[in-house]
Amino acid sequence: MRLDSQEADAPLFGEDDDDAPTAVRQKKSEIKHPLATFFHLFFRTSAILVYLLCEILSSSFIVCMVTIILLLSCDFWTVKNVSGRLMVGLRWWNQVDEDGQSHWVFESRPATSRKVQTNSQSRIFWLGLIVCPVLWGIFVFSTLFSFKFKWLAVVIMGVALQWANLYGYVRCKAGGKTKLEEHGNQLPWQQFSSNGNGQNRDPRGGRAERRNISTCC
Repeated sequence: MRLDSQEADAPLFGEDDDDAPTAVRQKKSEIKHPLATFFHLFFRTSAILVYLLCEILSSSFIVCMVTIILLLSCDFWTVKNVSGRLMVGLRWWNQVDEDGQSHWVFESRPATSRKVQTNSQSRIFWLGLIVCPVLWGIFVFSTLFSFKFKWLAVVIMGVALQWANLYGYVRCKAGGKTKLEEHGNQLPWQQFSSNGNGQNRDPRGGRAERRNISTCC
């Protein structure tokens, strides 16, 4: 009888899928880093809006150009150093070795990490990362076809900065097998300081590395 009661209490054929997955589904749908998510979209969206509405917002081309460039620069730094690490556990950066040769490092959080990314954050991150560079690419062609060559430098900068982040995170998403434990919880300026002191430098120059962030966020 005791054995029968234990068997009756055991879930069969996924009967517990009605309760447990509800909590898991709710956890994966929540946004764990709302501030990072906001600024992930704010700078790049603002740059596009200023570009589209520049003639309404200001009659000065210089003011609009400087504003767009500042927004694009803030977006590049934020996405590269903050939102990618917090929202999807990815990060890419450049490192200079002792011989003065630079190589690129592409990091990703391992699948066994306790820091599980949420589906909502991941969708927002990749949607903003992909759509905005495509729009800047469209702006390049529209600038050429409308003969507004004074905006060409601005839209090319938008394409270059945003496609650079897209390429870097796609490389990170491809994954790697090398684990990185020492930089996981460091801030960007702390990493720069440690690299400047000659720590964690790879004597191999000119190579791109893929690493796993074992402790991130």
